[in-house]
Amino acid sequence: MELASARLHKGQISWWGLLLTASLLTTWSPPTTAQVTIEAVPTDVAEGKDVLLLVHNLPQALRIFNWYKGNNTEGAYEIARFITADNTNRTGAAYSGRETIYQNGSLFFQNVDKSDEGVYTLSGLDQDYAPILKFYVRFYVHQAVTQPFLQVINTTIKELDSVTLTCYSNDTGISGIRWLFNNHSLQLTDRMTLSQNNSILTIDPTKREDAGEYQCEISNPVSSKGSNPIRLDIIADPTQGGLSEGAIAGIVIGCVAGVALIAALAYFLYSRKTGGGSDQRDLTEHKPSAFNHNLGPSDNSPNKVDDVSYTVLNFRDQQPKQPASASPPPRAKESLYSEVKKK
Repeated sequence: MELASARLHKGQISWWGLLLTASLLTTWSPPTTAQVTIEAVPTDVAEGKDVLLLVHNLPQALRIFNWYKGNNTEGAYEIARFITADNTNRTGAAYSGRETIYQNGSLFFQNVDKSDEGVYTLSGLDQDYAPILKFYVRFYVHQAVTQPFLQVINTTIKELDSVTLTCYSNDTGISGIRWLFNNHSLQLTDRMTLSQNNSILTIDPTKREDAGEYQCEISNPVSSKGSNPIRLDIIADPTQGGLSEGAIAGIVIGCVAGVALIAALAYFLYSRKTGGGSDQRDLTEHKPSAFNHNLGPSDNSPNKVDDVSYTVLNFRDQQPKQPASASPPPRAKESLYSEVKKK
């Protein structure tokens, strides 16, 4: 069975979208092949994706070049060979049906899985079938990470107590764990410590500014995923914030005393106002009686009035004395009656 061969130009690299740093392992090579290099693009590939083992500066004098799985060049490990004389290729015992070999020496893998991870060897023979090059290249295959789980015993913490948050994941090959606070990377303080693998975050002691949403995010070279957020609520400590318990009690007592003083002053002003009005009415009602004579009927009179009594105020005009010879008619008395309610 033959492999399809094709020319590979630099412009085709972007077609695969595989432009990452490669790892390169080399063995002996003569000066004429010193510039030959191989890179895995990408070096870290997600399971189910593609990878290209890209060869640079392959010597034109090669008669045959071969790709092997692993670092063994025995026939059992041969994937494919390319014969430059007639631009043909042959498959080997290690061919899986997902590899394509190109006349510039490159090898393309499709839909890689974990079993494809490892070292691959490129070797070449000159026109006399003598080996003139041997190079190694490695790539890694990773599964996409799954969502981690964030756990905390209590989400409501009293200020100055401690809290521990733990990030759990069933994935292997995790390259990093990152902590987020309110959707931003957590800035560690001197009160925060992380475990050796960053999976446990401890805050001791807690403060009010630690309240908010926490997340952990795990990653490997090909993927990352964050946990669901957990919100921490910090209950303020009344002894913090610059006021002691005695100061707070003094403020409360002062407020109560101030309210009582205002109430007493208001009552005093109200009583004074209502009392002054009553005194004025008493003076108005009793002042005329000091100069009046009660001329009303006696209590035994059949014509006694129950509700009101009449008083008469006598006013005598002061006239200048007339000569003795003048006999002016006597002035009539003027009477004024007013009604006064009985008390």
